[in-house]
Amino acid sequence: MLGLNKKDTSLLIIVALLTLLAPFILNPFPEGSAMAQFNAGYPDLMQRFVIFGIFAIGFNILFGLTGYLSFGHAAFLGVGSYSAVWMFKLLSYNVIPAIALSVVVAGLFSLLIGFVSLRRSGIYFSILTLAFAQMSFALAYSVLSNPKFNLTNGETGLQVYADDPQILQGANAPDLPHLFGLPMRATYTMDVGAWSFDFNAGYYLCAVIMMVVFYLAIRIFRSPFGMMLRAVKSNQQRMNYTGLNSKPYTLAAFVISGMYAGLAGGLMAAMDPLAGAERMQWTASGEVVLMTILGGTGTLIGPVLGAGFIKYFENIFSKINDNVLHSWFAFLPDGLEDAVVFLIHPFIGKGWHLTLGILFMLVVIYLPGGLVEGGQRLLNWFKRKKTGADDAPSGKTEPAE
Repeated sequence: MLGLNKKDTSLLIIVALLTLLAPFILNPFPEGSAMAQFNAGYPDLMQRFVIFGIFAIGFNILFGLTGYLSFGHAAFLGVGSYSAVWMFKLLSYNVIPAIALSVVVAGLFSLLIGFVSLRRSGIYFSILTLAFAQMSFALAYSVLSNPKFNLTNGETGLQVYADDPQILQGANAPDLPHLFGLPMRATYTMDVGAWSFDFNAGYYLCAVIMMVVFYLAIRIFRSPFGMMLRAVKSNQQRMNYTGLNSKPYTLAAFVISGMYAGLAGGLMAAMDPLAGAERMQWTASGEVVLMTILGGTGTLIGPVLGAGFIKYFENIFSKINDNVLHSWFAFLPDGLEDAVVFLIHPFIGKGWHLTLGILFMLVVIYLPGGLVEGGQRLLNWFKRKKTGADDAPSGKTEPAE
């Protein structure tokens, strides 16, 4: 189907079902229950899941296939956001032109940075991309906020004002980002017993776009172009000795990855029409690296899982505080309850980064393939248990790789 083999088609269908049914899957607990705080099915967070999933998918095309580790992809995320907001200011609140411009501008910007950075490889490439990202952050934060040519509005952030031209904004069009009249904030809430499910227009726009770019990522991974990128990662020097010039392939991968990041930035602005320089900081670049490694570098669905995992920790796990812990362990004697809360306190709330760091360390040490490898091991264990393979070892010898 759609030029994919059976395995990739199944994977695409699974991603589509998980994405479209997210309002149900992410709200497993009844409203008002003690466990309802673990529900993640509200529009803002669901949008972040898919937007950062797009960001991580694009980053994985570069890092997962070529092995080139960029520490500056947040620059393209920020450029995409600024481009989208400028489109809102000049033309209209329709999100389609804004998203299209964010992809084009991010692609041109990544072409420029990639042309320079890819003259080096390894740690030197990583440092170059980090330097470009920090220079972009400095430009957006101060230089380009000069009153004479204010392109970014500095630390306040770029936003739409009532006196902006918006030359194509119709009189009856919503005064906020919309898709041909459908506001991105439009939400239908369905109550089923004690459960509540939100269906948000902005989320489903992001979800459909993520499924499209996920499909494109599959095609890239399975294409001859993807094979060339894997050859670069395997042994670029040997590849060059054969007479093949790897630079055009790595530059193309860098630009495609940058366009994915720009798309993510444009969608962020489409959901909330505000662009700030903080989206270009090195911490945002480091976050997408963590997402990709945590999910599984070089895998198709891994970056999406990693993005969802980190954003869940950031938005849900970080809200657990001492009062919540006391309510959980109220059945214990007072002294023991206080001791348990005291031991757990450093790992929740503002200390959620500590828990995430420990989990990341465990994944890197014991699951180098990320969450995808963990899922594969678990699946293989269930298969062996079902077939009784552990009790009946075969005499077949597999060659070492």
